[in-house]
Amino acid sequence: MASEVHPAANGRRPRRGMLRAARSRGATGGDAGGTSAAGAGGSAVLRAVSPGELQPVVEPTAGPLTDRLDGRVALVTGAGSPDGIGFATARRLRALGARVAMVSTTRRIHERAAELDATGFVADLTVEAEVAALADAVAETLGDVEVLVNNAGLASKASPEVLRPVAQLTYAEWRAEIDRNLTTAFLCSRAFLGGMAERGWGRIVNLAATAGPINALPTEAAYAAAKAGVVGLTRALAMELVADGITVNAVAPGLIHTGASTAVELKQGRGTPIGRPGTPDEVAAAIAFLCSPAASYITGQMLVVDGGNSVREAQFR
Repeated sequence: MASEVHPAANGRRPRRGMLRAARSRGATGGDAGGTSAAGAGGSAVLRAVSPGELQPVVEPTAGPLTDRLDGRVALVTGAGSPDGIGFATARRLRALGARVAMVSTTRRIHERAAELDATGFVADLTVEAEVAALADAVAETLGDVEVLVNNAGLASKASPEVLRPVAQLTYAEWRAEIDRNLTTAFLCSRAFLGGMAERGWGRIVNLAATAGPINALPTEAAYAAAKAGVVGLTRALAMELVADGITVNAVAPGLIHTGASTAVELKQGRGTPIGRPGTPDEVAAAIAFLCSPAASYITGQMLVVDGGNSVREAQFR
């Protein structure tokens, strides 16, 4: 299914209030051990964490937790490339039963969506008004988003990657990297977390990288700063949303063989402890797990997918 995104006149989607404490959950009082609240995937009790505040503590239901996402609406950003991490993630979530929405900056997203029986949207996620319009369009087409994968950030011909030392980096180039790799995650998370909170269940997975949170390379200061910022955003959101049944995690890929990989990067990938670069499907598998009900006790974490490259002390010849 194809769909175009058109910004609303005021550029903002009305934000739903996040559900907090007893009043938002529909509870009227009671002691900390006896007041209950319904929650997806388990039961919950409301425990006093400070005077006048109750925090729901969800207890998982009996039996094994599932990795299935049947019927849940998932949105994957940056999914236009046929051999990229975004498309691989959308494909895996679709296989797990999710109803998948995919977004890219170009109309090629409709080809990717058709391959998966998913719904494609075109939007520039660095623009606040377009993100708000996307949220409305997805809700009208598929329903409220319950799983969000913030994968957008890859450079394109229209917005090429900036490789320049800080002393030579212009402010516009700095802003472009920050907006593409960090602002997109902020805007999309803000647009969809309210609906997740209202339902008491949600998964947000942000794509970081090893560059920034773990290591850095010359000429990539803006990219590294943005990806380190993604981890900070992930952890802050995890603490803000934990009482609403929403987990927020990050996945940090290392050297991955995608259509955008250069010959130098592929050579570097062969130098990892495993001896090859990773694949988009391997990264997608990690993302999909964090999106699943089975990952209910994991939040605020960064999962590195780099073939052990970041833990090796030295390069052995």
